[in-house]
Parts: sequence; structure tokens; C-alpha cells
Amino acid sequence: EKLWQQEIPLLDPTKYENRRVFATAPDGRQVPMSIVQRKDLPAGGPRPCMLYGYGSYGICVDPGFNPHILPYVDRGMVYVMANIRGGGEMGRYWYEEEGKYLTKRNTFLDFIACAEYLIQEGITAPNLLATEGRSAGGMLMGGILNMRPDLFRIAVAGVPFVDVMNTMSDPSIPLTTGEWEEWGNPNEWKYFDYMLSYSPYDNVREVPYPDILITAGLHDPRVAFWEPAKWASKLRTMNTNKESKVLVKMDLEVGHFSASDRYRYKREKAFEQSIVLEKLGLADVKPMK
Repeated sequence: EKLWQQEIPLLDPTKYENRRVFATAPDGRQVPMSIVQRKDLPAGGPRPCMLYGYGSYGICVDPGFNPHILPYVDRGMVYVMANIRGGGEMGRYWYEEEGKYLTKRNTFLDFIACAEYLIQEGITAPNLLATEGRSAGGMLMGGILNMRPDLFRIAVAGVPFVDVMNTMSDPSIPLTTGEWEEWGNPNEWKYFDYMLSYSPYDNVREVPYPDILITAGLHDPRVAFWEPAKWASKLRTMNTNKESKVLVKMDLEVGHFSASDRYRYKREKAFEQSIVLEKLGLADVKPMK
């Protein structure tokens, strides 16, 4: 029995459908994904798709109404949220035992498995697949782009924690020692070696990367502005794809959580989404009624 539902002006929830599916990780774990799309989409595929992920600190990213995905979904895109290890959606073990310290690579491998599932099932294709993550989710973006750049058309990395080794090796940075509880203490060789294996900045390779949009804030106390800046510089140097671009949007007035003014925040989301829609060939597509 429904007790209460928020009324959203001009929104008809009956036009949308959602479902839950599972991708199989390399070690056999079943990784859940929530999929949202319009009910009135024509049959067939593949379709443009946005795959979102976070997967750190045991944080649960639960399915729920998000108005900011409507510009995608109303233009015929499929929106997917992956509940990968490192988050807490499947219980505490999903984080404590299988998604931090010396099992952190599961986070990246789970997300890659989710992308592969969407492609294998004909839901989308590499040239139609966008991906997005912020903060530790930005680290996720850096990791999966180093491992499987061929799976994606464009990636949006917001305030990305990408220079893992340098930041975690500098205890003079205010948040560093507390973060050892998440990633490990690099003064111990086993953690140093393991962290080095996935640190996005340290694993940039000479391969063809897709288009990448990086956003950052000059006053960010959690992810210092130089991390995304130096990552972008290295990507531009190493990228062998002459057709793709590495774009950086550095906001000189904000910190880690972007603009506090809601209208400015919406303008920032509109900027990010306009880039994604352009790269997926949807810039001139009008939203469905």
C-alpha cells in the first residue's frame, strides 16, 4: 500500500520502467544493476546508455527518483546504476571483505563486467556507452578507462581522486592518514604495491582513450585541484586516439561538492549532459513528451 508519493510537476511516472539485472564478475560474484528507461522506446537496440558507479566507503547508492537523469532518459537513453563492490548495497561484506584494501580491484572489475553485460545483451554498444562517477567514483572512472578504454564512448569524471599514490604517501595533507583506513597505508609494501596496480594516474598508458570530461574545484579540500589537472595532462600526452578529447572544467569558486546554489548546480549538470549528448549523437534530439 502506497503511503505517500512526491508530486513532480509535468512528470508522468507511468511513462518509465525499471528493472534489476545481474552481471557476473570475473570471480563469479553476481553484481546488481538498476536499469531505467522509457516504456515507449521502440523495440530493438542497441541504444545510447549512461552507466553510473561509485563503489567505495561502504556507501549504499540505492535506486530512487533522480530528476537529473530525465534529460537522458527522455531522449531515448537507458540509464544504469551499478552496485559494485566497495559499496554497501549487498551487505557489509560487499565492502569490508571484497571492496577495500587488498580487494579494491574488485570495484573496477565489477564495473567492467557490468559494461560488458550491457553490450553482450544488446542494450548498448561501445560507441553508445557513456559512464560517470564522482570523487571515489572518479577514481573508478580512471581505473576502468586504463583497463578497458575500448568499452566506452565518453566518460565524465567529477572531482576524481586519481593520484592515489602521491596523495596517500603525503601525511601532511589533512585527510591522508584517515584515508589509509580505506585504501591502505602505502608505508607497508603490500599496500603500496597493490595501490600502485590500480592508481589511475600511475597507470595511464599509450592506448586510444575515449572522450573524457573532467570537472574539478579549485577549493576542494578532499581532492586537490592538481590531481585532475595532472591526470588530464598525462592523458593528453599518452592518448593515441587522435579523434578524442580530454576536457577539463576547473571551477575557481567551488570545492568538492560543486555549487551550493541549486540553479548554478543545474547549469553545471546541463553543461556535463550537453557534452555527453553531443558525443552520443543526441545533441539535436528533442525530449519525448
